[in-house]
Amino acid sequence: MLADPPLPTSIEIPEKRDRFYRWLHRSYCQTTGLHHFISRRLRPAGIALALIFVLATCLGLGHERSSVYQLFSLSFAMILLGLPSAMIRRAKLEARREVPRYGTVGEPFRYGVQIQNTGKRTLRRAWLSESPPDPRPSLVDFCVLKEPGEEERNHFDRNFVYFRWQWLMLRNRLFTEIPSQNEICLKPGHQARVFMEIMPLRRGVVRMHDLRVMLPDPFGLYQKCPRVSAPPATLIVLPRRFPLPPIELPGGAAFKITGETNTNTIGNSGEFVGLRDYRPGDPLRQIHWKSWARTGRPIVKELEDTHYPRFGLILDTLSTERSDVTFEEAVSVAASFAASLDTNESLLDLMFVKNEAHIVTVGRGVERAEKLLEVLAGVSPERIADFKPLSRLVLRHRDDLTSCLVIFNGWNEDRSEFLRDLTQGGVLCVPIIIGKGPKPAGTPGHWLESGQIARDLKRLPSRLSANF
Repeated sequence: MLADPPLPTSIEIPEKRDRFYRWLHRSYCQTTGLHHFISRRLRPAGIALALIFVLATCLGLGHERSSVYQLFSLSFAMILLGLPSAMIRRAKLEARREVPRYGTVGEPFRYGVQIQNTGKRTLRRAWLSESPPDPRPSLVDFCVLKEPGEEERNHFDRNFVYFRWQWLMLRNRLFTEIPSQNEICLKPGHQARVFMEIMPLRRGVVRMHDLRVMLPDPFGLYQKCPRVSAPPATLIVLPRRFPLPPIELPGGAAFKITGETNTNTIGNSGEFVGLRDYRPGDPLRQIHWKSWARTGRPIVKELEDTHYPRFGLILDTLSTERSDVTFEEAVSVAASFAASLDTNESLLDLMFVKNEAHIVTVGRGVERAEKLLEVLAGVSPERIADFKPLSRLVLRHRDDLTSCLVIFNGWNEDRSEFLRDLTQGGVLCVPIIIGKGPKPAGTPGHWLESGQIARDLKRLPSRLSANF
């Protein structure tokens, strides 16, 4: 069986490299902030003109051609005039975002922004842009986390870990901003509705609080980016979901005429069984009016109690790899099953560990399936291998569960023991394991290769079996 590498539970940085890492982190933070400030205000035409200016300056040294000096003078004049023209532009706007509640990783998200020109001048040639939160990693993440494949880089890259910084920046970036397409022209006091688009890159809760208006100069070289007064908005980005074939879990609906109903019971919605006297609490729609008129006392129809299957969706949140790639894939697989399983005729319990064992139930008469996706959007990885709280939670509900779908983030002896405890406790489990490379011999359940999740999910059988 494949064993995952151990992950330190605390920051382990050699003392000799402690100051060096702090200096690197401070330097990368400052240079990244400066680059963001310049790139936001320098437009592509400005970059092209700056290159032309540098080229004309180099060619003009030692040459007497008038065309080179003309190119130098023209580019220098445009740079000199464009910068103050952009700086003197003003805009006073108030805005309100019309953001739906949910978005999905990897799918463009379009929303409207209601803006009003509260200034005294007409606003022309302006665009809106939503800036994502600062993606620069903390010192702890910079020191502890590692870029996938970092050990294969050369000695210089491993020491200065610049590619780790870039990977962390991309990893922390919540969404990619896309400026509004249509040019904004607003007279004083007028309102307009502008449509914007972002591309969510990570699941979780995104707080939008940095809406800016782009005000370019007449040449289109520079632009001013003042902040727009707008209340913040919150967007819940749901995990990426993969298409699944029609899947049937072990277990189905059962019908009972008498007896106590457990948590699987939805209510009396089966076929007619007989008549009985009215008892307090019986619904009025079950009163048999003809029998009441004949006997003079209230009589109700007795229906069979319908018991719907109750499935468990167990998510392994332990992540022992520093990049958390397979953990994110496990969350996406869990979200795919949560969104695909029919909860109109069943109940679904999501069980996972986040500091402690949690259970969230959705299904008929309880909660909508979107609740599970919302919970999965905020799940974070656990670093210490302890499956006992989750095992106790599952075994406590074993009498109510028809079967359980267990999604493992990797495979090792701890996970094997956890699965063994569940099966010995009488829980019917269907293990789905996400790992690297092909399935090792002797590994139970259904294997999904990391990086090929969509392909392997399509190959799952229509009826998942609890094989070991």
